[in-house]
Amino acid sequence: MGRLGPTEIILIVAVILLMFGGKKIPELMKGLGTGIKEFKNAAKEDQPADKKEDETK
Repeated sequence: MGRLGPTEIILIVAVILLMFGGKKIPELMKGLGTGIKEFKNAAKEDQPADKKEDETK
């Protein structure tokens, strides 16, 4: 349990296509990518001050 084979992956992709349709998938992926980018930027800005000083040297 825990490993996905090619058949399971194809089944999951087919279900997602049926639920959202082909036109909606790119919009969902774009939103997901934007969210991940914002999360990474926020994580970089939240570093402690001593680590930021070390990076600038």
